[in-house]
Amino acid sequence: MDPTPDRSTAAGAELRVDPVTGAPVIVAPGRAARPHTTARPADATPPGACPFCAGNERETPPEVLRTGGGTPDGPGWRVRVVPNRYPVVGGEGARPGATGAHEVVILSPDHDAPFGALGDEHAIEVLTVLRDRACVHLAAGRAHVQILVNHGRAAGASIAHPHAQVIAVDLVPPLVLERGERAAALGADPIDLDLGAARTADCVVDAEGGAVAWCPPASGWPWGVRIAHAGAGSGFETATDAEIAEIATILRRTLARLADTLGPFAHNVIVHTDLPDVPSGSGRWFVEVVPRLGVHAGFELGTGILVNPMPPEQAASALRASDPTCESTSAP
Repeated sequence: MDPTPDRSTAAGAELRVDPVTGAPVIVAPGRAARPHTTARPADATPPGACPFCAGNERETPPEVLRTGGGTPDGPGWRVRVVPNRYPVVGGEGARPGATGAHEVVILSPDHDAPFGALGDEHAIEVLTVLRDRACVHLAAGRAHVQILVNHGRAAGASIAHPHAQVIAVDLVPPLVLERGERAAALGADPIDLDLGAARTADCVVDAEGGAVAWCPPASGWPWGVRIAHAGAGSGFETATDAEIAEIATILRRTLARLADTLGPFAHNVIVHTDLPDVPSGSGRWFVEVVPRLGVHAGFELGTGILVNPMPPEQAASALRASDPTCESTSAP
C-alpha cells in the first residue's frame, strides 16, 4: 500500500500506512463525535505520600546517580536515578530472557512538573542523564536499552510524580529487529519518508536547529508527534550533546504545546533506538510522543488496523498555534 495518503478524501475516513511501522491506519474524523459516559480513574499517590518527592529520598532504593547538590539519598538534587523497586527485568531470581536492569529517573523534585513544564536547561539535563544511563548499561553488555516516560495512569504510570524509566534487557526486542528489516526492505530511512510526507501534508509542528517535530500523517494515535534530528545516528547512546540539547528543547516545547491544547493529559514518551554497533541499522533514533486519550479497542486488536479520530493535519495546525511556553500539570 502507498504510504502517501490521497488528500482528496481527507474529509472522510481514509486508509493510510505508516512508513515507520508498516501499520495500516484508518483516519476517521467522525469517531471524535462519539459520546463518552465512562469516567477516567484518578491518579494515585498524592504529594505527601510520594516516594519521589524531595525529603522522601529514603523511601526509594539507594540512588545510583544524581545531579545537583546535597548528599546521597538526601534533598538538594535536580535529577535523581534509583533502581526500580518493582523491575520489569532483573532482580533476584531473574531467569534467562528476563535478566537486565531497570531504573527510575526522577525528572525533578517538583511533584507537579512533567517534562513539558521544565525549563529548557533542566530538560536538557534530564535527556543527558537518560543518554548517559543508556551508555552505562550498553557498556555492561546489555543487548538493548529502552528509554521511556509513562505519565498519568492511562499511560501506565503507578506514581504520579513525573519520572522516566531506563530498562536494559538481555534480548533483542522484536520491534527493534522489525525496524531494521523494514528499513532494509525500503532501501531508505523510514523516518526520512515519514518526515517527507509530513512536510507535504503541512504536518510539521516545530523545529530547533537540526531537530524537527511533526505529526505523522499516518499516526495511529490522535495528537501523536515524532521528533528526530537530521544529524542523529542510529543509536540514542551515540547522540552528541548538541543533538541532545536540540531534541530536549523541542520535546519540552512539544509537550507544552500539547498541554496548552489538550489540558492535563496522560502520555508516553518513547525513545526508539537501534541496536548498538549495527552499521546498516534502521535509520536515525527518534522520539515518539503518544497522548493516551483513548485505547486500542476490539477492532484494532482483532484486525491490526489502528483507528485515529484526529486527522494529523488538523493536530499539527492546532499545535503550531499553541503556546510552547505554557506550564502543564499532572495528568488527570
